Amino acid sequence: MTDLEALGQAVKRAQYRNHRTMDAALRDLGVSLVQWDALRAIDRLPGASGHDLATETFQSDQAFGTLAARMVERGLIARTAGRGRRIEHSLTEAGRAALEGGRDRAAGVLDELFAPLDTDERATLLRLLRRLTEQER
Repeated sequence: MTDLEALGQAVKRAQYRNHRTMDAALRDLGVSLVQWDALRAIDRLPGASGHDLATETFQSDQAFGTLAARMVERGLIARTAGRGRRIEHSLTEAGRAALEGGRDRAAGVLDELFAPLDTDERATLLRLLRRLTEQER
């Protein structure tokens, strides 16, 4: 029988390792993993609201709002008035450059992180994790 506590800890440990390694790889681009994740979300969902982006990046609305304000100050994103009280988000040229630079770094980091798994094992892991998380959406 599988020790579910150990399984949960292993998933958390893998996520933590990914977070630390990605954060370090992105540091010299001047962005954190949290900021880069926000850039990816804005790129995937152009014109999205802060609420939608908070959900997409696993943050509270307030936390994403604070993050977005800092990213506006740094010139990485722009916020514009949308319909009603909606604030829409878009990437600036600097934000797009950070996003693309981060993608280059992420490719290397992820190759290294998943190196112990062969192609079939990676596909199986992805399929299983998607099955566990499909109820969230």
